[in-house]
Formats: sequence, structure tokens, C-alpha cells
Amino acid sequence: MSRRGIAATSVFFGVLFAALIGYLAYFTSTSEEEMINNSYNSRQEILLSRNYRGTIYSGDGEILAQTVVDREQNETRVYPYGRLFSHVVGYSTRGRIGVEALSNYYLINTHTSLSNRAENDMAGVKNPGDSVYTTLDVELQRQADSLLGSYQGAIVVTEVSTGKVLAMVSHPDFDPNEIGEIWDSVVESETSSVLLNRATQGLYPPGSTFKIVTALEYMRQNPTAYEEYSFQCKGHFEAGDSRIGCFNGVRHGWVDFDSSFANSCNCSFASMGIGLDWEMFQDTLDELLFGESLPMTMPHSKSSVVLSEDMTEAEKMQTAFGQGKTQVTPMHLHMITSAIAKGGILMKPYVVDHVENDEGQRVKSFEPSIYGRLMTGEEAAVLRELMTSVVENGNGKKLSGEEYTVAGKTGSAEFDESKKDCHAWFTGFAPAQDPEICITIILEKAGNSADYAIPIAKGLFRAYFDGKK
Repeated sequence: MSRRGIAATSVFFGVLFAALIGYLAYFTSTSEEEMINNSYNSRQEILLSRNYRGTIYSGDGEILAQTVVDREQNETRVYPYGRLFSHVVGYSTRGRIGVEALSNYYLINTHTSLSNRAENDMAGVKNPGDSVYTTLDVELQRQADSLLGSYQGAIVVTEVSTGKVLAMVSHPDFDPNEIGEIWDSVVESETSSVLLNRATQGLYPPGSTFKIVTALEYMRQNPTAYEEYSFQCKGHFEAGDSRIGCFNGVRHGWVDFDSSFANSCNCSFASMGIGLDWEMFQDTLDELLFGESLPMTMPHSKSSVVLSEDMTEAEKMQTAFGQGKTQVTPMHLHMITSAIAKGGILMKPYVVDHVENDEGQRVKSFEPSIYGRLMTGEEAAVLRELMTSVVENGNGKKLSGEEYTVAGKTGSAEFDESKKDCHAWFTGFAPAQDPEICITIILEKAGNSADYAIPIAKGLFRAYFDGKK
């Protein structure tokens, strides 16, 4: 090779090496949190040898998790509310979940002053880790937990304007103070699911709450004709060799688009489903994030709707009113509902508000963030009116008569072939015309949503608005 060739090759590899160094420097500076949180990174242990884990607070300043240090400098992670915040705050022993995992980087780092560090070094004690302030409301969390009671299921409550998570409850739960003691029995059990956050990771048939999605699709495929829609419900509907019925065999008679939704008429929605273009429907499902990761930091499952070119009439009907093979997480349904409340715009749900050092100085703030638009403002307005009609004229009437108007959708979702048991759903927001709070509820094997989910929703809405007085 000539000298010129050697020089050119040297320059090429020099530039390549410099680019590699630049990329590594950029990656390290922008991904430090992710790198430190990696369980294989020994720097975590180094930080914890110098700092004790910081405190987690509720949005109203209550301690949700703290490290207690005794005279011998032995550390104990303590959760004052026990089971109440078990899934959303989580634990930091035997791994980490919840806020303990999301904010691990901040909790094991410290921004205490240099003078404090020097003083602590002289005394041979650790530095205090930074404190994490969440968006969680203790009283609302307590009400949600109490109302969910002995039911297995989940409740999610967020602020519509920002996406702040105000409450997140999942049952069955556990006491994070005892996680070390119960760990072996829980992980070795083939039936225990106490560590599963049903709010974000539980997958359920959505039942009639899915009619929100079908109604949106019907409007899109019939932008003017949907207003003239009519159907005679005889309590059952047949297509080909398939037959479906309304819940408990109720005959709704003549219904239009609004009353089909308000009375949750399965037959009417099955009729709509038969006539839909399912390829177009798939586009809407993609826009609504079915089959996709949700724009949130907490671990979650992906919702799914199974569509195919060779769908039978029975599969189309079942899918149209939320049965069949459709599976959704409570958080995903909640995000669709909150987007309707926000005029079609989805705010990213978040549970950490800001980080402070031990002297109360703010280290980092987390601001509300827009994911994007799931539907047009006009579509959201129509869906809001439909959901308001559920409460004013349909099977959600138990939520009417308050100082505020609620918009919502119920769902009683069958989950086995016997059809004897069903999950009870509610998803909705209030006030209907100027939404502040969004609530989604799932009660496993509870029965009719109007009898079980609606009273819980009523209690939560009252707790929120009474708390503002």
C-alpha cells in the first residue's frame, strides 16, 4: 500500500474512532439513569454504600416509603401505609417495582450540600438520598382501596388536564414491609398473583366498554349516516348461523345511535359490526394503541383485538360489543377515556411529580406531557355526549343527580363459556362538560356493572369533589 493509501486509511479510522468516542460520551450523558438502574451495574452498590435510599412522598406530603437508620447505622425500608400503596409505590427488596423502581436513580443519588457531605464523611455516616414526590392523593387512594374491598380487580384515577395519577389500586395486594418474609411463598406459588399490578398489567375482556371504540369506528365509516341510525332490538340478533343476545335477554325495542350506546344494546352493536370495514377498523385500533406499548413508564401489558380477513359473522358480532378474543388493560381503557375527556388528546399518565434534596431544594421536575391526538375534537365531543347519555338516560343512572354531571360507560364482560360470571367495568369522567377527573374500575367476577362498579364510581367521584370543598 502506498503512503497516500496508508495516510487515508489512518485518517478514516481516526475519524471513525473519534465518532465512536463521541457517541459513547453522548450515550453516557443521556442514558445515565438507564445505565445506573441496570441490575448488572455495580455503581448502584457504590452509591448505596455512600447514600441511604431517599424518601417517597405523596402529592400532599405524606411519607409513603422511607429508610429508617438506627444508632448502629442499620437501614430498614419502611412503608407507613402498608398495603395501601403496595403496587404503585412498590418495594425495593428482592428487586423493585412501582415508584421504587421508576425513581431508583433519584432515590440512591444525593444532592445534599458539600458541607453536609463533608460533615457526614467526618462522622462516618451516609448521605441522605434525594426525595421523590409523587402525584398520589392519600385520601383518594384510601377511598379507592376501601371501595374495592374484597374484590379482585383494580382502580385507576387520574387528573384529566395533566395525566397525573391520583390513585392506583390493585387487589389482591401485599404488605411491602413483609416482602422479604413472604417472597419465597409468593414466587413458588402457581396460583398467587399478589405481585401483579392489575391496573397496568391485568388483561380482561372489555365487555360493553369496548362499544366506545366501536361507536367511534361506526362514526368514522358513516360520518353523516350515524345520526340517522335506527335498529329494532328484540333481545337477540342473528347473522348467518350465529345468534347473540342482549345482557339478561333485555328487549330494547327501537333504538337510535344514542340509545343503543346509553342502554348498551349488544344486538344493535352486533348489527353495526356486521357492516363495518374491518381493515379500516384495524387502522383505528392502531391509532388507539391496541397491540402497542402505552406511553407510560410503569410496566404494562399490551391490549389486543384479533382481526382477520376470514372473520366469521359470530366473531365480528362478538368483537363489536367487546367479547370474543379482545383483551384490554384497565390503564389502556382509562387512557382512551381520558383522551375523550381531553377533546381527543392523550396526556401521558405519570406518577412522579418532582425530586428534592434533603434541604427541600427542587432537583428535577416532571411536567405534564402530551402523547398526541387519538381522535378529532369533534369525535371526542360526540363520544362525550354518548357517555353523558349513559348516566342521564341509560344504565348508569345511579351516577346522576349530583352537583356535577358524570359521563361514563359500563361493561359486564363474560370471561368463560358458562356465561354465569362476568367482570364489572366502569370508565368515565366528571364534570362531563369540563372534565377534571377520570376513573376506571374493573371488578373480577362481580356481576352486573350497574350493581357493583357504578356504586364504587359514585363513591370515588363524591370523595374527589367533596375533598375540593
